[in-house]
Amino acid sequence: MALPLIVVPDDFPSVFAGTPAHDRCRALGETAVHTARGADDEQELIRRIDRARIAINIRAHARFTEPVFAACRNLQMVSVWGTGVDNIDLEAAGRRGVTVSNTPGVNAFAVAEHTVALMLAVARRIPRLDREMREGKWPRELLTQLLGKTLGVFGIGRIGARVIALGKALGMEPLAWSGRGDTTRIPALGARAAAKDAILGQADVVTLHLRLEPATRGFLARKDLAMMKRTAILVNTGRGALVERDALLEALREGRIAGAGLDVFHDEPLRPDDPILSLPNVVLSPHNAGQTPEVIRDGLLRAVENVENFLAGRPTDVVVAPLR
Repeated sequence: MALPLIVVPDDFPSVFAGTPAHDRCRALGETAVHTARGADDEQELIRRIDRARIAINIRAHARFTEPVFAACRNLQMVSVWGTGVDNIDLEAAGRRGVTVSNTPGVNAFAVAEHTVALMLAVARRIPRLDREMREGKWPRELLTQLLGKTLGVFGIGRIGARVIALGKALGMEPLAWSGRGDTTRIPALGARAAAKDAILGQADVVTLHLRLEPATRGFLARKDLAMMKRTAILVNTGRGALVERDALLEALREGRIAGAGLDVFHDEPLRPDDPILSLPNVVLSPHNAGQTPEVIRDGLLRAVENVENFLAGRPTDVVVAPLR
């Protein structure tokens, strides 16, 4: 039996080429790694993977759409590095006989740490204080203390669970909401279960750890942001589209919430004229909450391990299995 062709179409910026995961992948079959920009273009993505049996998806800017699956008839599996699969038409994948797997939980601790870092950076105004001191100023304003504050966590997967633990270590009181309705698990994590509206009305910090899907797109709309305290902080390390963009900009501009810490955005990378860049009450990072050497190493190896298991007939971390 011929060895499979494995293609990494979107290793830009490169994290896969030349790694132990790359070497392990070569042992499975011919492996092509594309390290140049371009996988965000549908026709270019098709060109790169049209002969592939396996695609290892590194970056979410490569969108595996119905036309991509229709054109790439040899494709049997997409192995995603990371948890999010909102860049993949899962229904089309299943219908076209393509298995999709991901690597859940690999980056959970790193993303949770980054969530708390953004929370503290906004509450303590660290970026602005640092900038003003470098300008020769000596700012002495009141800051926000998190001890005793209420932490509202939406999503209790591995990341949300870790954020609850870190919040408790800071002396915060966590309220949690499960997108799957799993309220019985919340007390075991050290939090109190609460309804969405109750969390928005009570929390001093609201943090989002939900998978982006049709039911969660625009999860925080204008009416939801209006329920939050004017002193509240919003942190989003999930997906930008979990929050309505215009409503968030309006709430931040008008001081309806105190600030936000954002690692994810509707458009990535941000355009130089994006209005979020002009707001002084926002701390930004470039969707790199999970980017640590440990996460990259372990996640890439896990993505290749999923390929190994698929080829051995025992697929793991399956998000979608073929419908035929």
